[in-house]
Amino acid sequence: MNDLLVISGGNAEDLIGATLCDHLSGLSLWALPLVGAGWRYEGRVEQILGPRTQMPSGGFPFNSLENLLADLRAGLATEIFSQIRAAQVARRRIRAVAAVGDAYTLAVACVASDWGRLPLFHLQPQISHYYWAGRSTWERLKQLNQFGAEDYLFYERWMHRFVRAVYVRDRLSEERAHRLGMHKARFVGSMAMDTLGPPERDLESLLDGRPVLVLLPGTRGDVRFSLPLMLQSAALLPEMQALVAWAGDFAQVPLAQGWSLSVLDEQTAIAQQGPQRVWLLRGAFSAILHVGQVVIGTAGTANEQAAGMGLPVVAFPTPGPQYTYPNALRQSRLLGKALALVEAHPTQVAEAVRERLHNPRLREEARRDGLERNGPPGALPQIAHEIRQTLASSG
Repeated sequence: MNDLLVISGGNAEDLIGATLCDHLSGLSLWALPLVGAGWRYEGRVEQILGPRTQMPSGGFPFNSLENLLADLRAGLATEIFSQIRAAQVARRRIRAVAAVGDAYTLAVACVASDWGRLPLFHLQPQISHYYWAGRSTWERLKQLNQFGAEDYLFYERWMHRFVRAVYVRDRLSEERAHRLGMHKARFVGSMAMDTLGPPERDLESLLDGRPVLVLLPGTRGDVRFSLPLMLQSAALLPEMQALVAWAGDFAQVPLAQGWSLSVLDEQTAIAQQGPQRVWLLRGAFSAILHVGQVVIGTAGTANEQAAGMGLPVVAFPTPGPQYTYPNALRQSRLLGKALALVEAHPTQVAEAVRERLHNPRLREEARRDGLERNGPPGALPQIAHEIRQTLASSG
C-alpha cells in the first residue's frame, strides 16, 4: 500500500507537487502528471503513472481554438480516458491523494480518492481574486475561455465537499472562497515561492559589474518567438549584462538573426552578436534571480517568482501556446505594478526595462506589489505536515 498519490495539472503544478514530495520524504509516493511527462517527479516518487503524453498546446487547450483542435487531433480524448483509468486503478493501492491544479485536476483526484473515501487535499495555485477584482461581469464574459481560470466556479466548489482541505494562493482568494461557502479553504503561504530554492551555483565569475538583466523565455513553444525578441532587446541595453534561465537543450535554442551560439559545457552557453554577449544558463534559475535587477519574462510561474523576489518584470505577448495576450493580460492583473505589459517589439521592451532600472519609484512599486501579491513562502512544509498528521491518525 502506498501512502500518497500526487496528481498535478501542468509544468508549474508538477514543480509544486515534486517539492511537496521533498517535504514528505520517508513516505511511499506515487505521481500522476496530467500534462506532459512529469519529469520533475523522477527520483522523488516510486512510480509515475499515466500516459505522460505531451499535447501540442502544452496544457493550454482553451487558450485558443487552434490549441484545442491541435490537442484533439493528437488524441486528447484518449489522453483523458487514460488518466481517469490510471486514477481508478491507483485508488486501490493508496491511502491519500493530493491534487495540485485546477478543477480538472481535482476531478481526477476525486476519482482516485473514491470521491472522498480516502483523504483528499486540494492545492489550488492558479485562481486568484486579483485576476478579476474591479472588472465587471461583462468584461469577464468577453473572455469566457479564461472565466474558469479566474474564479471558483460551481463545479469546483461542488467537488470541495469531498476534500479535507483546500489551500489557495493568496489571502484575498481565501476571503473570496469563504464568501462562496468554501470554508475549508486556507492561505498558508505561497506554494510558488516554496519551489524557489537557494542559488544553485555561484555566478560571480560570470558577472562583469553591470546591472543584470534576467531573461525568462519560459519552457513551452513560446520560446521560439520570445527568446529571439529578448536577445534583440538586450542588444539595445548595452549598459546591462543579460542572463537567460534556459530549461531545454542548447541544441534547441532559437536565435535572432545575426546571432550565434557557443556551448561551453552542459550548463553554460553564450549567444553573441558582434560585441553583445548573452549568457544562457541551465539549472541556475534561482541563482540568476538572486543577482538580477530587472526581468524580461514570457513565463507563468517563473514571472511570478521573479516578482515575488521583488524584481520588476517586463512582459510581452507571444503567438502562443501559453503566453498569448489574454494570458499575459491576466498575469498583469495578478501581479499589478510588478509587471509591465508592453508590445512585442524590441525597442518598447528595452525602453520599459531602462525605465525600471533607473526609476526608484517604479522599482519600489514593483517590489511592493510583487511581495504582497505572491505572499511569503511556507505553504508546502505546512501542507506536508498536515498530510503526515492525517496519515498517522488513519493508521
